[in-house]
Amino acid sequence: MRVKVFCLAVLLAIAAATFARQATAPNQQPTAPKTQLTVGDAAPDFTLTDNNRNQVKLSDFKGKKNVVLAFYVLAFTSG
Repeated sequence: MRVKVFCLAVLLAIAAATFARQATAPNQQPTAPKTQLTVGDAAPDFTLTDNNRNQVKLSDFKGKKNVVLAFYVLAFTSG
């Protein structure tokens, strides 16, 4: 049993080190996605579902409130 746990721990450490190395490779700089937008342009209108499962459009807030859109990768998921 101890050998299995030790092997699993070693495999997880190797996987974590490999992932960290790939994520911080010095010769690979992340690139921004291509877009027609430039700094200062108005955001295009879009529709998303809120936490109450209601459809909300960006234009619903125009002139009423400031909007902050944040993405949390894999938040609230099992992945």
